[in-house]
Amino acid sequence: MKKDFYEILGISKGASAEEIKKAYRKKAIQYHPDKNPGDKEAEENFKLAAEAYEVLSDADKKARYDQYGHAAFDGAGGFGGGHMNMDDIFSQFGDIFGSAFGGGFGGGFGGGGQRRVKGSNLRIKVKLSLEDIVNGVEKKVKVKRKVQAKGVTYRTCSTCNGSGQIMRVANTILGRMQTASTCNTCGGSGQILDAKPSGADAQGMIMEDDTVSIKIPAGVVDGMQLKVSNKGNEAPGSNSVPGDLIVAIEELEHDFLKREGENLHYDLYISFPEAALGVSKEIEAVGGKVRIKLEEGIQSGKILRLKGKGIPSLNGYGNGDLLVHVNVWTPKTLNKEQKVFFENILSDDNFRPSPEKSDKSFFEKVKDMFS
Repeated sequence: MKKDFYEILGISKGASAEEIKKAYRKKAIQYHPDKNPGDKEAEENFKLAAEAYEVLSDADKKARYDQYGHAAFDGAGGFGGGHMNMDDIFSQFGDIFGSAFGGGFGGGFGGGGQRRVKGSNLRIKVKLSLEDIVNGVEKKVKVKRKVQAKGVTYRTCSTCNGSGQIMRVANTILGRMQTASTCNTCGGSGQILDAKPSGADAQGMIMEDDTVSIKIPAGVVDGMQLKVSNKGNEAPGSNSVPGDLIVAIEELEHDFLKREGENLHYDLYISFPEAALGVSKEIEAVGGKVRIKLEEGIQSGKILRLKGKGIPSLNGYGNGDLLVHVNVWTPKTLNKEQKVFFENILSDDNFRPSPEKSDKSFFEKVKDMFS
């Protein structure tokens, strides 16, 4: 089981953005590979801290994590931060360390000197039916992404000697101060274009169609965003890493089932005779038909709960319920014989409304249902 992000950083759920940043910096310095060479456990803790910070430092991701836990980002294909590597960490969070490690953090893992540039993210929208959401689904989508052209080569930037940074030393009243800034020549990659094939742009990149397989877990909600790592645009340079593919979920409206969180609602209409005599009904539900029995004298507004027939929980806590709302249908027109029948029973005491305490009103039922 994955460790709680708040526990990893040693903070509470009410921690401010500054407290989250401070806690991450402390943990990352503690487990930094330069301080723990060859220590696999320290390296793993370093990655876990970065994963926790990636989610908790982003207001949208944090809100989803608080609501759904790790399930908000889980799924095959690289959803969430769990697949971050050292290059992701150095490229995304290097500036948080300032001067904690010499001339700056972001020169690359293992002291290689070159900074790994990450490509830009791509965003797509995937439409899902209610059946897809209940069962989980694998979608194959086509995306256009920038990739390095075949045959392109790069050479070390002579301006920064491959470091991706320009170091400057200035004399101040506090003494000699060293600062680092991104190299303007190579854009921080430490490399510049050496040769490119025809058809490639000035950075040696071309547009290419790619088919991406996305496994979407059951229980996702409309507006949720999933991440497929390394399926965004590539970046120039032999040591660059691709960006990510951000997948926004759009839930399509179902013909007769209405979703409310993990529960589903279904309107069942029955006739006067069916309500009076009781009846067995077959209703459509996600995954197949369900047969339910209505007792004699059932009242309009009655709600029947079918446990476990709703939406699976993203947290793995089972399924929601299917709530069947019983509606007694009143005919809008009657023929002469039918009118005579109802006129004859109009004054019958058995047909006079006489609700008992157990026959709660609609508002009382809704209140009980969600209490």
